[in-house]
Amino acid sequence: MSPGMSFFERLKTAAAAEWLAYTGHRFTDAMADGSLAEAAFRRYLVQDYLFLIEFARAYALAVYKSPQLADMREAASGLSAILDVEMDLHVKLCAGWGLSPGDLAQAPPAAETLAYTRYVLDAGMRGDLLSLKVALAPCVIGYAEIAARLAARPGADAPTNPYRVWIEEYAGAPYQEVAAKASAHLDRLADRYATPAREAELIAIFREATRLETDFWDMGWRAGPGEESRPAAVR
Repeated sequence: MSPGMSFFERLKTAAAAEWLAYTGHRFTDAMADGSLAEAAFRRYLVQDYLFLIEFARAYALAVYKSPQLADMREAASGLSAILDVEMDLHVKLCAGWGLSPGDLAQAPPAAETLAYTRYVLDAGMRGDLLSLKVALAPCVIGYAEIAARLAARPGADAPTNPYRVWIEEYAGAPYQEVAAKASAHLDRLADRYATPAREAELIAIFREATRLETDFWDMGWRAGPGEESRPAAVR
């Protein structure tokens, strides 16, 4: 990996094929042009809520795995943001699509949700804080990259696009700053712990987490009746 790149960019370069399949998935493209089937988005929303719960556990694990107080504070801040802010925002978004808190709480996790969340937690349990953050990076930083790309598409912010709220949320300055801070923290951890001997291990973690993110999009896509389907209403 080129030493001139950020650590995250080096991971992306090493996993270029997996990264392209994830960030250029047809699920996300269909959000940009408004053609994503409503059933597909609803399926994604429910499973993403369940993922957020496990995501919070991963940040709690990051507190435990943190070797320095600054790392603990960073992880604790992320945990608070998920539990106190992001989950509430997600519930409100789901309400706009006819999904109640009860619907979310009672939904069984999909196999793809279980596979992804268990992989992230296992990477953190077996490894150190850097391993855990590498496993989380496709989600935390990848969503910012995906949303920024979608926001640049013509018509993505049109009032008739029911998915513009999702795009605006992750393409907006607050979340872009979250992703930038996560990337910078990953760089600091890599400076401390990413020895040449660990390079292959960290790339393998990143590749697998990215593949599991792609599977998550696939899971949502399969819930839709087809590529030609259009959402029933604009919210």
